[in-house]
Amino acid sequence: MQPFLIALQFLTCLPVRLRGMPEPQQVGRSLLYYPLVGLLLGAILSLLGMLLGNTASPLVAALLLAAWVWLTGALHLDGLADSADAWVGGFGDRERTLAIMKDPCSGPVAVAVLVLLLLLKFVALWRLLEQGNPLVLLVVPLLGRGAVLGLFLTTPYVRPSGLGQALAEHMPRSNVRLVLALIVLAVMLMGANGWIALAIAAAVGLLVRRSLIQRLGGTTGDTAGALLEL
Repeated sequence: MQPFLIALQFLTCLPVRLRGMPEPQQVGRSLLYYPLVGLLLGAILSLLGMLLGNTASPLVAALLLAAWVWLTGALHLDGLADSADAWVGGFGDRERTLAIMKDPCSGPVAVAVLVLLLLLKFVALWRLLEQGNPLVLLVVPLLGRGAVLGLFLTTPYVRPSGLGQALAEHMPRSNVRLVLALIVLAVMLMGANGWIALAIAAAVGLLVRRSLIQRLGGTTGDTAGALLEL
């Protein structure tokens, strides 16, 4: 239960209280529960969408997006912003890129990327609501957090003492593979839309991982958050 609570506390703003300081092994095992947290977030958003079913679609989309950002504490948006600034300002240099990611300030590139991403999410939510299928929201947070599992499983973690170090060092690799297989199977059962979603998620994941390997030689917590958002 403790690893799940660790994942829930880290990935959401839901009120969670842990029983003492978690052990590194528990932090590593918490990675297994990231997709479950994604399903929980998706369930909350789907329920909210259904409760607001008679409201104008643009307003519901805006409210769902606001709830989505609040529930996650903008954690991964912050990672995307830091990564965007670093990728442009790093000029291809590994150490400069890593240094910029540690800077808490956001430049114009980060702001532009966040605005564009939130705009795309808003329009996608609007279209989804018009199609009358808010349950698809269950899959989106699931795939995003599943992508993080795949990234940590296949990519070295390059920032010593970073937030993701315990995850990378102590995650149960065989169990992570099993969870990823279950995610793939579950999404495939959705039919054609599931296959398309998996194909897009896999393509984005491979492209992002390739870029990370070329620039950094691995991943960081910020770039993992950026992948999740993308």
